[in-house]
Amino acid sequence: MSDLFTSLKEKVSGQNLRIVFPEGLDERILSAASRLAADGVLTPILIGNIEEIQAKASSMDVALDAVEIYDPKNFAMMDELVASFVERRKGKATEEQARQALLDENYFGTMLVYANRADGLVSGAAHSTADTVRPALQIIKTKEGVRKTSGVFIMVREDEKYVFADCAINIAPDSQDLAEIAIEGAKTARMFDIEPRVAMLSFSTKGSAVSPETERVSKAVEEAKLRDPLLVIDGEFQFDAAFVPSVAQKKAPDSPLQGDANVFVFPSLEAGNIGYKIAQRLGNFEAVGPILQGLNAPVNDLSRGCDEEDVYKLALITAAQALTK
Repeated sequence: MSDLFTSLKEKVSGQNLRIVFPEGLDERILSAASRLAADGVLTPILIGNIEEIQAKASSMDVALDAVEIYDPKNFAMMDELVASFVERRKGKATEEQARQALLDENYFGTMLVYANRADGLVSGAAHSTADTVRPALQIIKTKEGVRKTSGVFIMVREDEKYVFADCAINIAPDSQDLAEIAIEGAKTARMFDIEPRVAMLSFSTKGSAVSPETERVSKAVEEAKLRDPLLVIDGEFQFDAAFVPSVAQKKAPDSPLQGDANVFVFPSLEAGNIGYKIAQRLGNFEAVGPILQGLNAPVNDLSRGCDEEDVYKLALITAAQALTK
């Protein structure tokens, strides 16, 4: 395990954190939950039929000591969760609709977080991103002052660590969205002991090209500075001007960033998604995430192609987010 995750493990161990895993029958989830409990890192909560989960674990020779299992169909506090769901949805769900919705493992797990019966949630091994994010947006919702959640990756290669955002959620962010992503991305960076230096990326550097796309990014820089005057941020930048000191000196000699940016905000989801995968596949970076930011409590989305180690690591990240909530 890299130094990044060793540090996170030390940070969250012994903090009595509880993380929900709605996909309780998934073998990768079961194996990771067993390890997390055995390592004393946190208390995993699995969602599903108790007998089926125990039988599946037994067939895998996986111990579930110190792992809790909740079945939505036989949960003693369901009436309380239903009432809380109805209140939270503010007229958008009847009691009957709430009761039906909470039979869904992702909605049920998200309500456990909202009701402070858990500190965070990890899902997505067998569900789409929408299945994970939709309950979070409806129930947990974004923090005050944050319009939208966004998804970032921590890119790790040996002792190098960078934040790439947004690579998971917002298809065509406007200037306010980009400013928000930058500010929240800086907060995420600090959680990983990265002192944020934020570059807002484009195909232009400081007005070398002018178009609605470049102006949208430059306006985002000004908006972010207004919201957080202490944040080190600049743009718009081509990637080389943000990352290579010699290029920065030529293209943006007066910028506070001189090829030393470590948080990169992409102008669109397609750019972010392509960018992180190029770094991952050609640059041999480990892409950790997507980490959802801007929510009132941590909810994170696994890739359906994940393995046990991915689940374990994302649980550590989720627990660390809970500590800084």
